[in-house]
Amino acid sequence: MRKILFDGDPGHDDVIAFLTAAGHPEEVEICGFTTVAGNSSADNCTENILKIMDYLNLSYPVATGYNEPLCRPLDNAAKFHGETGLDGCLAYPDAFTRKDPRHAVEFLKDTVSAMEDEVTLVTMGPLTNIAVFFKTYPHLRKKIREIIMMGGSYSSGNMLAKSEFNMFADPESARIVFDSGVSIVLATMEACYSGALLLTEQETLKNGGKVSRLVYDILKYYSRYALRNGWDRTAVYDLTTVVYLLAPDLFQYRDMRVDIEVNGVYTRGMTVCDDRGPAYIEAPEQTKRVLLSVDREKLASLFFETLKKMDQWYI
Repeated sequence: MRKILFDGDPGHDDVIAFLTAAGHPEEVEICGFTTVAGNSSADNCTENILKIMDYLNLSYPVATGYNEPLCRPLDNAAKFHGETGLDGCLAYPDAFTRKDPRHAVEFLKDTVSAMEDEVTLVTMGPLTNIAVFFKTYPHLRKKIREIIMMGGSYSSGNMLAKSEFNMFADPESARIVFDSGVSIVLATMEACYSGALLLTEQETLKNGGKVSRLVYDILKYYSRYALRNGWDRTAVYDLTTVVYLLAPDLFQYRDMRVDIEVNGVYTRGMTVCDDRGPAYIEAPEQTKRVLLSVDREKLASLFFETLKKMDQWYI
């Protein structure tokens, strides 16, 4: 069984990814969730994930991390996720479970130190917490099996022409993590777009059970951007990380060197994917697995079957 620690900024798609992992307890052991500023403040993101856990009677430790990137003010994603980071779910009760009192970095240190086995980090937001964790406790990097990360792109962008939000928000932290020597699987924007859920598929959740109806509410708000643009589908970005965790064979990928552009006026946070081949990779730790596409129908089937299974748990 794979042990995982989530780090993210919940966030509609973060919540959906978390629920999908929680729906596979026979394959995945969730050891905790650390939050970081991104879609909203780290405090809001902590409240969001605790609210969802309480609603479904799930119990995992949650620790709040940094409310600002390392070197610059936060440029959040409120225009996509609303002021709370999880707008559209405001009818659900406020969280009654309290967060872990430790800072996210100390929680990571304590949790990873106590593990006998390696742990996988699933990151779905800016990488501030992970960068500080790696710099403060470098000896613990060897206990990280790999990082499965939503972030970056092979050739496109959503904040700038070539920059994806999570990398753009804190490029200095991203560079620290990418240079750490820890194995990284990068779920790019291209992979996420190729696995986008059809709006007609989402409508089937409306009359489902408790989990399906929760996800329906989340997607209804989250899909507004797609509707405004006349699209028939929406990329649920962070879901891609957990689908890779559960079914890596669904993906097409290339192993290549990836560097982070920090200072570019037009390319801040760009994941510079060097596809020239092994001759341009000086050391094995510079190689990242860059996910480029996924079998959309099989991804959707895995996701919707997971929700149906979880609905049976809450009858």
